[in-house]
Amino acid sequence: METVNVRGIPFANLTKESAAALVKERLDSGMPTTVFTPNSEIVQDCAENEEFRRAVLSADILLPDGIGVVKAAKIAGTPLREKVAGVEFGEELFRTLPGRSFYILGGKPGVAEDACANIGKKYGVRFAGCRDGYFEKTKDASDAVVEEINSSGADALYVCLGSPYQETWVYENRSAISAPLVIALGGSVDVYAGKVKRAPKIFIKLGLEWLWRLIRQPSRIGRMMKLPKFYFETKREIKQSKKKK
Repeated sequence: METVNVRGIPFANLTKESAAALVKERLDSGMPTTVFTPNSEIVQDCAENEEFRRAVLSADILLPDGIGVVKAAKIAGTPLREKVAGVEFGEELFRTLPGRSFYILGGKPGVAEDACANIGKKYGVRFAGCRDGYFEKTKDASDAVVEEINSSGADALYVCLGSPYQETWVYENRSAISAPLVIALGGSVDVYAGKVKRAPKIFIKLGLEWLWRLIRQPSRIGRMMKLPKFYFETKREIKQSKKKK
C-alpha cells in the first residue's frame, strides 16, 4: 500500500473504491483492520498532542478526509489521488461487503437506529446492532459497550463518537473488540440517519465543505480555527524541508 506522508501521518494513496477493495481483501484474508479518516483538524491535533498522534497511527489504514490534507500533499510534491470522505467511504463499504454484518456506535439516542433503518433499506445491509454514543467516559462503561458489540457478532463496527474521542476510544479498546473491521466515522451516523445534510455538490467540488458546515453550525468556529493554523504550519514545514534538500 503506497502512502503519502503529511506532517508525519502516512495517508494511504487510494481512491474510495480501491480503499474499500483493500479492506475487503484484508477481511477475506482474516486480517483485523482498523481505519481512521483524518482531516486537517485531526492532523493538527496530532502535531500538538503526541498521545493522540499515537492513537491515530495505530490504524492500519489512514484515509484523507479533508481537502486541506490533499492540498498539503500536493504542495509538498507528493500528491494524493483524491479526498476520501469518511461518510462516502462508509457507504462504499456497505456496497463492497455484502453478507457482512455491521454495528453502528454513536449519535444521540435514536439516531443510530434511524441510520440502520435507512441504510438497510438503501443497500440491504444486515445490522447486528447499534447504540447511541451517550455512555460515560469510564473504563467500566466502555467495557460494557465493547461486550455488547462483541455479543452482537458484528463483522464491522462504525465508531461515530467524534474526534478526538473516537480515535482514542478505538485505540484503547481495539484489542478487546472482536469485530474484524473497526472504522471511525465521526458525524457520519447523523448523515445516514437523515438528521444532517451534506454540503451541496458545488461546495464539495470547490473544496468548501468546511465552510458549509460552519454556516450550518457556527459553534464549530473554535474547531475551524485549527484550519489556518494547519495551513501555515504545513507551509512552513514544507519550506524548511525544501531548504534542507
